Amino acid sequence: MQSFPLALIVASFPFLISMGFTPGPNNILVASSGVNFGFRATIPHMLGITVGFPLMLLIVGLGLARIFMALPALHAALKYLCIAYMLYLAWRIAAASAVDEARRTTKPLTFIQGAAVQWVNGKGWVVAVSVATTYTVVDQTLPLQIAALAAVCAGITMASVCVWTLFGSLLRNFLQTDVRRRWFNYSMAALLVASVIPVVWQ
Repeated sequence: MQSFPLALIVASFPFLISMGFTPGPNNILVASSGVNFGFRATIPHMLGITVGFPLMLLIVGLGLARIFMALPALHAALKYLCIAYMLYLAWRIAAASAVDEARRTTKPLTFIQGAAVQWVNGKGWVVAVSVATTYTVVDQTLPLQIAALAAVCAGITMASVCVWTLFGSLLRNFLQTDVRRRWFNYSMAALLVASVIPVVWQ
């Protein structure tokens, strides 16, 4: 029985922490939700991300990448579907331009929506593939390695979305005026669109 490469799992921590806490679609979405709806209302969205990303890592690490390599047309179709959905989410953020308008016309993402966003998250795909290939060795313990990395991702993801949602919720008082709220949401929508651009050119 081959030994479990614990050192590689530990080595993944700095990479996962840096990726988890830097701006990306998930963090932009929860920060925006924190501003518009508050911390408590964003919890289902946060939990969806916390479950959805490690689950994607598991699936990618255990073989989905091989399917996409065999069927590149499927990958391309899903890619453009993902881009369209991310643009829709950016529009939702931009539409929540004022406090009362946000409450009337939009709602925070649900648990299922938060989990589903992982499949349209270009940064998430890069992280999942990088982790599954860089911090593992191909031996009999590979499924256990992927499961351990997914567990690490779950903890780091929960911490990062909590921090970004709290950041957004703390800005609520400052952004109570319609003009400030409008420009914040426009900025968040623009950042989300910008995060999609690299995916378009890949």
